[in-house]
Amino acid sequence: MKIPSEEKFIISADIGGSHITVAVIDLLNKSIVKDTRTRRPVNAQDSADRILSVWSDAIKAVLTVFPEKITRLALAMPGPFNYETGVSFIKGLHKYELLYGINVKEGLASLLKLEPENIRFRNDAEALVHGEVMAGSGQDCSRLIGFTLGTGMGSAVSMAGVTTDANWGSECFGSSIADDYFSTRWFLKAYSLLAGVSCNNVKDLAELADVDSNASSVFLSFARSFAAFITDKVVSHQPQKVLIGGNIAKSKHLFLNELQIQLAPYIDPNFVVTDLLGEDAALIGAAFTFEHNLHNQSKS
Repeated sequence: MKIPSEEKFIISADIGGSHITVAVIDLLNKSIVKDTRTRRPVNAQDSADRILSVWSDAIKAVLTVFPEKITRLALAMPGPFNYETGVSFIKGLHKYELLYGINVKEGLASLLKLEPENIRFRNDAEALVHGEVMAGSGQDCSRLIGFTLGTGMGSAVSMAGVTTDANWGSECFGSSIADDYFSTRWFLKAYSLLAGVSCNNVKDLAELADVDSNASSVFLSFARSFAAFITDKVVSHQPQKVLIGGNIAKSKHLFLNELQIQLAPYIDPNFVVTDLLGEDAALIGAAFTFEHNLHNQSKS
């Protein structure tokens, strides 16, 4: 039986702190449909109405260029967020503050003329990890734990194809919580304390590492602390792979080898890997919230 386009194709959006990326996902082929991707800047300090307007305009732009009918929308969203009801509880994170208490699902449904039940949300870290399990570094892997490292630390566990948010960033570590140690702000603070000067972002810090021993030592220190934090997760979950994704993973040449060495007593170093798909992983993983619908259609 031919799968209807409204079941096979999902429009998917990845919500970042300063942008939205939208594309059409082909669930059967686990891929982004060619020439459907758009990325738009977003002012995360804007009003709720303005943010939702920018998001919906980006989504409409993709719907306009795609000839098939699409009635389902998936979004990879940062938290805190009620992923079932679509209500945002983001507060104190210097982004999307004015969405607090707003039903994003109903707002987008109205702007896009979609049924609210056809709009689904997924934790952004969970979406990235699931996307990698479906089509990236985690393919053919039945047990995986994954982490997204960027402005914050996200985490998820994938077992037998089912991926769930782990929220390990909220666990106690050091003098506060893990999110404070395995995120951009820790890298910049650690470098400032060592070097006595500031750095704008982790990308710039990585570029300094070739000529600045303080910068390279920050990445090594991160690897050792991160290994100490996740060792009990590796021991308890016995994953086939440990996946590291997010913007900090782009600097893997500065920390991955040390991380593999530190975790070697618990997992084969070859199975401590970084993401393969980048931002595409979150788009694909979010779209797979509709996988059940696809299976029902294919069996009917």
